[in-house]
Amino acid sequence: MLKKLFQSFRPVEQTALPDPDAELALGALLVRVALADRDYQVEEISLIDRILARLYQHNAIEAAKVRATCEKLHAAAPETDTFGKLIRETTGLEERLAAMEALWEVVLADGAQKEGELKIIEEARKAMGLSVADSAAARDRIQARI
Repeated sequence: MLKKLFQSFRPVEQTALPDPDAELALGALLVRVALADRDYQVEEISLIDRILARLYQHNAIEAAKVRATCEKLHAAAPETDTFGKLIRETTGLEERLAAMEALWEVVLADGAQKEGELKIIEEARKAMGLSVADSAAARDRIQARI
């Protein structure tokens, strides 16, 4: 009887997550960077939605749905370098540089670069096959915008 009671509280069927593509991989990395300081703010969520909309031509609702999927992927996720490698293997240099800029945009959104965020940026940079100079240039472009 107790077994039936406990089973009634479990979800009937868990939804399978999609296999990540470059967009979902970048979104998961953006979520990972935003969560690195354990302070996932509405501003960061909104920024991730705007970045996804800008890079992948989504409307606001589509971008929010993609981000929600990316949050689930992050939670169940492989290591940071797995997402970075997926981006490297499925996109060209220009897209990888745009991905690095997007990561820096989230890191710099709150005006402070925290150690956990920088560690994720560095892991993603290496996995995406970008140089330290590429990352620094991406950071400088974002700083100039804000």
